[in-house]
Amino acid sequence: MSQLMPNNAFAVGNITSSIVLYEPSFEGWLSAVFYIYANRLQDGEALQLTAQDCYVPSLIAEATSVATDEDKAERVLTKLNKLLGRSGMRNLLWGFLSEKDNIGTTLFQVVKYAIDYPSRHIMQDLVNLDVLELVQTVKSVGREKHRMEAFVRFEHTTDDIYFARVEPDFNVLPLIGEHFRQRYQDQHWAIYDLARGYGIYYDKSQSTRSRPAALQTITDLDDAVLHNPASIHSADEQRYQKFWQGYFTNVNIKERKNPRLHKQYLPQRYWKYLSEKQVLPNAEHLQKKR
Repeated sequence: MSQLMPNNAFAVGNITSSIVLYEPSFEGWLSAVFYIYANRLQDGEALQLTAQDCYVPSLIAEATSVATDEDKAERVLTKLNKLLGRSGMRNLLWGFLSEKDNIGTTLFQVVKYAIDYPSRHIMQDLVNLDVLELVQTVKSVGREKHRMEAFVRFEHTTDDIYFARVEPDFNVLPLIGEHFRQRYQDQHWAIYDLARGYGIYYDKSQSTRSRPAALQTITDLDDAVLHNPASIHSADEQRYQKFWQGYFTNVNIKERKNPRLHKQYLPQRYWKYLSEKQVLPNAEHLQKKR
C-alpha cells in the first residue's frame, strides 16, 4: 500500500475552484462582477460565476455568496454601457436570460475581455470562444422570442381577461412583453410562464390615449387555472375555439400534407398550448357540411 501512496500528498486547495454565487437576477450578476474586481479575483483561471439557485455544493469547491447591491450594479452597468454600447448590452442581457449552464461565467469572461481591451470591437471577435458562445446563445434566444410572439394563444376568460400559458426554453417574457403591449392595448391580457412560475399582465384601465399601461408581474396563480384553463373559459371562447378548430381542419389539403415541414415551422413542443391541436379528428363540430 505504501507504494501506491506518494509521499507528497496532493493538496485539496490546488483543485479548489473560486466560485462566486450571485442572486438570480441581472442586477445580482452585475453585483458579483463588482465584487470580483473589488477583490482582484478577475485573473483567477478557475473563477466561476454561478446563480445561487443553481449551485450544487461540493467538498472541494469554495464558494462565496454575493448579495445584490443596486448602487454597485448601476456602476458596473454604466461602465459596460460605455465599453459595449447598446448592442453589446443587449447581447449580455439576452445571454443572461438564456439561463444556460455556466452563462454567468461566459458573460463575465466577455466583460473581462472588453475591460482588458477597451479599444476593440469585441463582439465581432468570434475567434474568442466566450464571445462565440455568447453570440450563438443570443441567436437561440432571438429565435425563441420570435416563436413566442408567433405561437402565443390567448384564451378569453370569464373575468374578461385574455390569458395565455407558455413554457419557453429561455426566459423570454421580458423580451416579448412590449410586442404584445403595443398590439393589444384595448383589452386585458396576461401571459404566464409555467416553467418559471411568473407572468406579465396588462391592465387596459391604466392606459391613456397617448400611452399604453405599464406591464405588471404576476405570480402564484391558482393551479386549477394553470392546468385546466377550460374551467374559466367564457362562452365566447368555447365557441371561438370550435370555429377555429373547424377552420383549421377543413382548410387542410390531405394530398399536400407534409408532417416533417409542418414540425419544422411549428415545433411539436408548442402544440399543447395551441387550440387547433387539442381536439380529436372525429369531433362532430369538425365535420364538413355540404
